[in-house]
Amino acid sequence: MVEFFINLPFIYQALLAGLFTWSVTAIGASSVFLFKKQNENVLNIMLSFAAGVMIAASFFSLLQPAIQLSEELFNTDFVIPTIGFLFGILFIVVADRGLHRFFENDLNVESKKRTALLVGSITLHNIPEGMCVGVAFASAAMGLPGVTIVSALLLTLAIGLQNFPEGVAVSLPLRNENMSRKKAFFLGQFSGMVEPVACVLSAIFVIYVRTTLPFLLAFSAGAMIGVVVSELIPEAHKNNKTLSTIGLTIGFCIMMALDVALG
Repeated sequence: MVEFFINLPFIYQALLAGLFTWSVTAIGASSVFLFKKQNENVLNIMLSFAAGVMIAASFFSLLQPAIQLSEELFNTDFVIPTIGFLFGILFIVVADRGLHRFFENDLNVESKKRTALLVGSITLHNIPEGMCVGVAFASAAMGLPGVTIVSALLLTLAIGLQNFPEGVAVSLPLRNENMSRKKAFFLGQFSGMVEPVACVLSAIFVIYVRTTLPFLLAFSAGAMIGVVVSELIPEAHKNNKTLSTIGLTIGFCIMMALDVALG
């Protein structure tokens, strides 16, 4: 099975990886059929663990290769990656603020506004996450130093890990708004549907425009850090800071060890 995946064209690898991350979102959203309310401690440890994994992946699988390739292509090792990283952070900040302002002006019913903000925010954040995975598989196909199929798969796993609590975090609050279980599940899994599309489109783009890779890798890293800082860590710290700190540390160490040892 592993050999079959490795021998696939990178476009199909990116598509399958995107479908995997989407399916994990759907699995998380399906919790609406099993539980009446979410266990805050479980969500905290999952979110913080995913945050640690994503922080490590953003450096070892995205930013470090961006620095190496930038030096190879442009004889500068930090300028373009720095710009890309800052644009990734800026994208998340601007998108968040724009989304909140848009719905605050257009929705008058409070429950509908909360629903739109919840689903819209998660969906928006899944776009750069899908880009990260697509760029990683395209980079591995191009033989970029520091990026392999293994590191791309680890990055996919990292995105998938944090998609599970995202699916839960969307569907259960919607159920609490007296929405039917089926509708809450549909909207919860819908937030992950953009990831396969973003995976494939970004993979197709970067494979043909290699000079954009340092920027896009760094952009993806910045977007991931933006999601971690603005969403995962604050949410994980709400109830138990000690638990979330432990979860983040374990997630980072495991991802770092796997990426360095296997990548």
